[in-house]
Amino acid sequence: MGKIWRVSGPLVIADDMKGSQVYEIVEIGKEGIVGEIIGLEGNKAIVQAHEDTLGLKIGEEVRGTGKILSAELGPGLVASIYDGLQKSLLTLIENTGSFIRRGAKASALPRDKKWQFTPTVKVGDAVSEGDIIGSVPETSLIEHKIMLPSGIKGRIKEIRKGEYTVEEPIAWVELNGEVKELKLMQEWPVRKPRAYKQRLDPSG
Repeated sequence: MGKIWRVSGPLVIADDMKGSQVYEIVEIGKEGIVGEIIGLEGNKAIVQAHEDTLGLKIGEEVRGTGKILSAELGPGLVASIYDGLQKSLLTLIENTGSFIRRGAKASALPRDKKWQFTPTVKVGDAVSEGDIIGSVPETSLIEHKIMLPSGIKGRIKEIRKGEYTVEEPIAWVELNGEVKELKLMQEWPVRKPRAYKQRLDPSG
């Protein structure tokens, strides 16, 4: 945990930030304004604030989260409206009213809604990252395909059909005795390109 050393518009310089990383997400001040470390100089961190910094004072806390800026991917994306940090605007309005206060938190995907998951693979099937393991009817027109996250491969040890929230386990993959738990939701760092098998020619 560090402290504000200087504020200049959207830039906040925090001192005592030893152990921080470039691109780490931080929470600034008592309201928890979201910021991102864009540079490190000794024990000082240069932070790009993603919300208004008006009223911040020297000495206020800057708290590292240990996380980098990531997007939540899963059922619920299509029907949602987001701000630039993937906070659900509808949830923010429900929690804070029409005038959204800075530092307000809201999950990108609904945590309490249950989705009907139908597997397309079975126990014993070999799978690798990017493979479709099932689907969820997100709307009457859109079938949301559930893919195996990056870095995971092996054989399906268990997979369950039924209704689940995005945080509940739906399947388990085993490789060399190690078992990985899968959910409807996954997080992806926004600066990391998604993998692909083939690049399509835009000219057709």
